[in-house]
This record gives sequence, structure tokens and C-alpha cells, in this order.
Amino acid sequence: MTSYGTKIKAALLCGAMTLGGTSVAHADMEYQQVSDLLHLVMSSDRTVYTRMIVNRLANQEGVIKASEHFEDEKALVLPAQMFRFGAEMVAEETDAFSYSLLSLWPINKQNAPTTDLEKEGLQYLVDNPGENFYGEEELGGVNYYTAFYADVAVAEACTSCHNDHKDSPKTDFEGGDVMGGVVIRIPME
Repeated sequence: MTSYGTKIKAALLCGAMTLGGTSVAHADMEYQQVSDLLHLVMSSDRTVYTRMIVNRLANQEGVIKASEHFEDEKALVLPAQMFRFGAEMVAEETDAFSYSLLSLWPINKQNAPTTDLEKEGLQYLVDNPGENFYGEEELGGVNYYTAFYADVAVAEACTSCHNDHKDSPKTDFEGGDVMGGVVIRIPME
């Protein structure tokens, strides 16, 4: 872990402990608080981009379109791509945590669940609207606290993109539907 990554992890854990009044003895609660806070920021940023940029400019005003081929088509980056680019940038800076966007119905097959916990967590989100799922798993000899948060269709831009895409395995999404999940992993030390 880089010293920058160590500082990020320490700041996040200390912040969660301070906000929640927890002690080091409550490690699971610390990890949950950290992942919940990280998700709050991620979700807020993504929702703002989706509603205020993509939905407004592409769908309501028709000024510019959003496209997975944004560079070739001089278009807006799709919200899922924006999210992935952020995750990739974080991964370059730290190994204190990672995050991804996965789905049981991915347009991009790389966004399908691969671990048993990912499959269980995503199904839980679909079966239990409004609830998060938390678990622990070992990957590559490292134990991770893994949190799952529903990725809900917050705007028409979400449903139209997925329902109209030629590679989409599910084409009947409606506003408010769970389309997948944000997965946050924090290595447990």
C-alpha cells in the first residue's frame, strides 16, 4: 500500500470512528461506516451527473447525446462509464479500498458478478429493495469487507440506455428499478 493509500485508509477509518463513536473493537461497524460514507459520496456524484448533465442535456434539451462511444461520437460519457473511470483512478492512487459497478444483467460482460459473494449480494439487493448487503470474502489471499448498494434507475437516461442497448440482457427496466449494485471492498487488516 502506498503511503498515500495508508493515509486515506487511516483518515476514513478515523472519520468513521469519530462520526459513529465506535472503538477499534468494533471493526465490522467501522468498515460498514466507511463503506456507507464512501457510497454516499459516489452515489451523490453519480446521481447529480445523471440527472443534471446527461438527462438534462441529452434527453430533455437534446443538446448533445450520451454514448458509450463518447470519444468517436463527441458525446457525453455515460454515467456508468464515468463511475468506472473514477474507480480506475482511485485504484491507481490507493489500495485502501476499491469499488465497481456490477449487475446481474450487465451490458458489458466484464460487469457481471464473478464471486459467490457478488452473486449473493446482487441478488439480495434485487430481492430486498432499499436494503444494503454486507459480507466478507477472501480474494488472492486477502480478506475483504465487501459492501453492496443498489444501483437504482434514477432518471430516464438510465432506463432508456439499458432498455434500448443491443447487448442488454434485460430490456424492461423502469424508473426506480434496481439495475445492479455498487460494490465496495476494503481490505481487512
